[in-house]
Amino acid sequence: MSIVDNKKAFFDYFIEERYEAGLVLEGWEVKAIRAGRAQIKEAYVVVRNAEIYLIGSHISPLSSISTHIHADPTRTRKLLLNESEIRKLIGKVEQRGYTLVPLNLHFSKGRVKCEIGLARGKKQHDKREASKERDWEREKARIVRGQLS
Repeated sequence: MSIVDNKKAFFDYFIEERYEAGLVLEGWEVKAIRAGRAQIKEAYVVVRNAEIYLIGSHISPLSSISTHIHADPTRTRKLLLNESEIRKLIGKVEQRGYTLVPLNLHFSKGRVKCEIGLARGKKQHDKREASKERDWEREKARIVRGQLS
């Protein structure tokens, strides 16, 4: 069950591989995510000290959180992956010029997971081509609906 999707990532990048990573969250963050108050549109993934972090994601705190907790909506959150997956990702990002982008947040067995993608950037003409393809698919659907009526 997807909570938040990053549609901009599919427009800006070619997604080569996908990985499901766990997130290190605080209690108020999980409650806010369940309430649908998360955004990953501007977020990105970086590698630091052989660990992977999600930066720029925004989780708006609920008004009902405790007064002794100082909520930081855009704090850096650690992603949890197997060590072999991390090594593989580090190698591809550093050597081949790939980048890591968050694709969505979803629930898996009651836990919040982040799907990250190993991506290669699109050039401007690739984006135009994708836009033309999308428009053509929409037009085709309209034509088919018109014939069925």
